[in-house]
Amino acid sequence: MLNNLTDTEEGDGGAQSQGDSNPKESSPFINSSDAAAEKSQQYDGKNMALFEEEMDTSPMVSSLLSSLANYSNLPQGSKEHEEAENNEAESSRKKPVKAPQLGTLMGVYLPCIQNIFGVILFLRMTWLVGIGGVIGTFVIVFMCCATTMLTAISMSAIATNGVVPAGGSYYMISRSLGPEFGGAVGICFYLGTTYAGAMYILGAIELLLIYIVPKAAIFPLEGLEGAEAEAALLNNMRVYGTILLTSMATVVFVGVKYVNKLALVFLACVILSILAVYAGVIKTGIDPPDFPVCVLGNRTLVWKTFDVCAKTIETANGTVTTQLWSMFCDSPLLNATCDKYFASNNVTQIQGIPGVTSGILAENLFGNYYEKGDLIARKNMESAMDQDDPLTNANRYVLADITSFFTLLVGIYFPSVTGIMAGSNRSGDLRDAQKSIPIGTIAAITTTSTVYMSSVILFGACIEGVVLRDKFGEGVHGNLVIGTLAWPSPWVIVIGSFFSTCGAGLQSLTGAPRLLQAIAKDGIVPALRIFGHGKANGEPTWSLLLTACICESGILIASLDSVAPILSMFFLMCYMFVNLACALQTLLRTPNWRPRFKFYHWALSFLGMSLCLTLMFLCSWYYALVAMVIAGSIYKYIEFAGAEKEWGDGIRGLSLSAARYALMRLEEGPPHTKNWRPQLLVLVNTDAEQNIEQPRLLSLTNQLKAGKGLTIVGTALEGTFLENHEQAQRAEQALHKLMETEKVKGFCQVTVSSNLRDATSHLLQASGLGGLKHNAVLVSWPRNWKQGDEHQTWRNFIELVRETTAAHLALLVPKNISAFPSNGERFTEGHIDVWWIVHDGGMLMLLPFLLRQHKVWRKCKMRIFTVAQMDDNSIQMKKDLTTFLYHLRIDAMVEVVEMHDSDISAYTYEKTLVMEQRSQMLKQINLTKNEREREVQLIHDNTTPASPATPATPLTPGEAAQSPGEQVQMTWTEKCDGEPAKPPGAATPEGIKDIFNMKNQFNVRRMHTALRLNEVIIKKSSEAKLVLLNMPGPPKNRTGDENYMEFLEVLTEGLNRVLLVRGGGREVITIYS
Repeated sequence: MLNNLTDTEEGDGGAQSQGDSNPKESSPFINSSDAAAEKSQQYDGKNMALFEEEMDTSPMVSSLLSSLANYSNLPQGSKEHEEAENNEAESSRKKPVKAPQLGTLMGVYLPCIQNIFGVILFLRMTWLVGIGGVIGTFVIVFMCCATTMLTAISMSAIATNGVVPAGGSYYMISRSLGPEFGGAVGICFYLGTTYAGAMYILGAIELLLIYIVPKAAIFPLEGLEGAEAEAALLNNMRVYGTILLTSMATVVFVGVKYVNKLALVFLACVILSILAVYAGVIKTGIDPPDFPVCVLGNRTLVWKTFDVCAKTIETANGTVTTQLWSMFCDSPLLNATCDKYFASNNVTQIQGIPGVTSGILAENLFGNYYEKGDLIARKNMESAMDQDDPLTNANRYVLADITSFFTLLVGIYFPSVTGIMAGSNRSGDLRDAQKSIPIGTIAAITTTSTVYMSSVILFGACIEGVVLRDKFGEGVHGNLVIGTLAWPSPWVIVIGSFFSTCGAGLQSLTGAPRLLQAIAKDGIVPALRIFGHGKANGEPTWSLLLTACICESGILIASLDSVAPILSMFFLMCYMFVNLACALQTLLRTPNWRPRFKFYHWALSFLGMSLCLTLMFLCSWYYALVAMVIAGSIYKYIEFAGAEKEWGDGIRGLSLSAARYALMRLEEGPPHTKNWRPQLLVLVNTDAEQNIEQPRLLSLTNQLKAGKGLTIVGTALEGTFLENHEQAQRAEQALHKLMETEKVKGFCQVTVSSNLRDATSHLLQASGLGGLKHNAVLVSWPRNWKQGDEHQTWRNFIELVRETTAAHLALLVPKNISAFPSNGERFTEGHIDVWWIVHDGGMLMLLPFLLRQHKVWRKCKMRIFTVAQMDDNSIQMKKDLTTFLYHLRIDAMVEVVEMHDSDISAYTYEKTLVMEQRSQMLKQINLTKNEREREVQLIHDNTTPASPATPATPLTPGEAAQSPGEQVQMTWTEKCDGEPAKPPGAATPEGIKDIFNMKNQFNVRRMHTALRLNEVIIKKSSEAKLVLLNMPGPPKNRTGDENYMEFLEVLTEGLNRVLLVRGGGREVITIYS
């Protein structure tokens, strides 16, 4: 047979049996649509016949290796290798996949260099050195660079722990920390990238309007002072920024390929600009450039409207005044009335760039922080002024445009070290991402950090302090300050930095929409699903539109110094979570954590995370709080409404480790009474279609969950697991769905066994884990148990009661469960009545308290009834019970019901007799033919004397002892002395009652108790919304099981909602704190 089978295989697949060369599209890992073709390639000739039947789930090794060899990084989003549920891949399969070719230099190093070097280096670095001093600025640069280096180490570890599809940092964070953290941090990273675009555009406009074409301003600045000049500048920034943003967004919309082609041009501009600065520094040591600064007293003058830095000049015609004189005096004559400070101080011309060998570094070591509007004054120069004189002609001097302080400098500088993710974002285009990302990123950070740190020292050593503190170069003829240092011309820096900032803005507007599209396609944020769509070629049109709108909000702020701290927050939060992800994975030691990059440590990741958090609050504590609130809100939104994803993330691993630790701690001993809470095992029944038959049981479970304990919802199926596996899965799905509908937090479990009794017993024994096990069972009262075909139902129920008693579990049995309220109902008034007949550990007290925590029962008041016997002092009982409840901190009305001894009524005898006859009938159902005949004869012999129409036949003591009635009597009491019944008297009505009493004495007493209690409960609690009642235990042996059900039926007859409660044998409530 085996030979025939292999021959058939060879015939069918012979043409393709040369080897398994599955293309990617027919691999079992990518959900092939052509099942037949796949099947024919899943085994190789005769050799794999033994494994043929399992090929669907266990493909050949060659098939696996082929799929991995053909694997290419799909665009991030729904096209993931973990979730092969993408329909869009159908069309892409037909196109040949071009292998990625980028190496470390072009794929990682240069993109990181381009993204890290940016607008801050050219526009604000000299000002940072002047305000913070060389030492202070060096500390800032070192902290920020150390933060990015530690983050790069953590990122390298994550990036080399398996294949990283395109999507970069978002992919890494979301797959390491889970969808909630991933979505929150991904959106923060998206906002950071978007605001970075706004910052680059504002930087480009600042270069354009201040240094390149000042006359292009729509709102002219000439003649304006103070707030008016500032407002005009900001309005110009807004208008031109909006125009530039629109132009850039149009370019990105038309085609990203143009942006990518221009990327190298923009990178060349950046590198040339930096080289020009270093060349200029070297030249200052040989031949310092001539950039004079005019100083009046010690105040730096705005050198725009005058030509000579002097009050007067000597000519052939004598002494004449200069343009500077006209700025401060009312006439050009020498006897004119002049500004007091101008008249009292000399005008001095100093060299703006004294050179690297001048020793100016010593003067620039320490910081000079200013309030807004303060004069930029030169240290170590004399100034004759009266402190009481008001400042006049303020627009003639270089003033501080913002209030500066150390933490502000941190916020402004940090964006200049961002961009370290550029390499990982291109992981889909790299030839060997696991090698290129660590090397390229760390090399780029090392290079840029060296440039930044050296530039801090070189700027301090080459440039005069007042020039460094002059943010817009007003004292050096309106030149860009860093441009004054450049060689061969300042325009090299101005033009180069303009193009580089435009290029960086284009890159931000290109990358941010794709990041948002990746998040939207992941489906973790339902509100963003629309942004997952785009043009036919996949370009994210809607995402680009949203990005442009958010970017416009940054442009409307209009101040580079105000936008920079905002994006610092978002990037710092992103970097913080990269470090957290690495530290978490390292400490959890998950088996899948095997990075190829070995130079990482959890302590470095924690240090990086701490630095990120520190820098966030250093930059701006209120921005940090806002960023955290945004991230927290997104986290909770995803947790509440997002799609559930299982990505094998670190948070899930952390939860597992924490759960294991907590479970091990719980094993140390049973919980203290103060910590006791109902851990419910809810047993429900399913119909033939695996639908839940008693959904209100889960409503009651939800209402009891004020205890915040464990909930396990279980059901039992009959059959074998192999044959009923699909039914079990359907039942589990139905349980999950109902639990979600009823808002029950917990677990569900389905057990399959050869019969329902064993399956329920298995649930009772095996549910839970370690110390986290159920301590109470909630099961519905068996409906229609009196029907002949339902006999097994009530037998199973009684066995369950016995098993819960043996396992010391509490038992809650709601009767008439369909009448219980749903979670949407509200009782505006009414009572919850507790009938406390025997002490059960306090369950009867605790359950109403828990119910009243729920909104359904909150308005109900609690009443406790207890029963006093003849010998009890009911007044004292009430006092004691009131005191007990006071100490328990439970508010309830107390009532003691006196039940006096009374004669047993004829109705009681009648009910008992009917119960006995029915019991005997039920007993016959499971007997064989011979047993049934013998039992019928025995019943006839034993019941004939008791018939009212037949004279009583005296019984011998031996017969009486062996009668079924006596056996039932023995089952119902532990106090039975076992004495045989005495012969009754003559065949009179009294004699008939005596015979009945002797044979069914204890059944009659129990029926009497049930009827009397039922009368009292109906009288007191007929209007109650819920009655809680002690549930008596079943008989020790199984002979009188059917009578037990009858007694409970009589006990609860006429009551709408009843919860029968049976304690678990331990105290669950205490008066002590």
